[in-house]
Amino acid sequence: MALLTEEIRRLVGAESEVEVACDAVERGAVRRYAQAYMDEDPIFHSGEATRDSRYGGPVAPPLFPMNMFRRPFGTPDPFGGRAADPDFDGIVGSTAQGLPPLPLPAGTGLLNAGTEVELYRYARHGETVTARSRYHSITEKSSSKGPMLLVVIETEYRAGSELLARVRKTQIRR
Repeated sequence: MALLTEEIRRLVGAESEVEVACDAVERGAVRRYAQAYMDEDPIFHSGEATRDSRYGGPVAPPLFPMNMFRRPFGTPDPFGGRAADPDFDGIVGSTAQGLPPLPLPAGTGLLNAGTEVELYRYARHGETVTARSRYHSITEKSSSKGPMLLVVIETEYRAGSELLARVRKTQIRR
């Protein structure tokens, strides 16, 4: 049984709406993020250290924009309505905010197959970050366990019109 149907094939290129991070790049959030992975480089916090540098002021760590998209206060928890369902596996939609879910058979699992990041520039303190995702490619492969889909979701993170990062996440769906 093939997993890659014409309906799924038509989703390649489908894009989400532009999503705006609920908070701007903020010094306290940058501090907690940098401390969590133990890199307290002055470029992340000190205006003095970066005033005349190529960054134009304090910046966030390179992968920080990927972690800025949280549920704003007062919005419903997407998992709350399914908490009592013993069959709920935690997969909500396409696992990329705003993309249509893939119409796959019930019980189709999801495995992370890797992430590629192209960094263009650091996000500066005070900037608002946006993200837009799209299905970059969906291909079917055969395995010893049967057919599987390789789904590549590309997300661009921007500050204004400037590209901060392009991220490609590959999923295995089987």
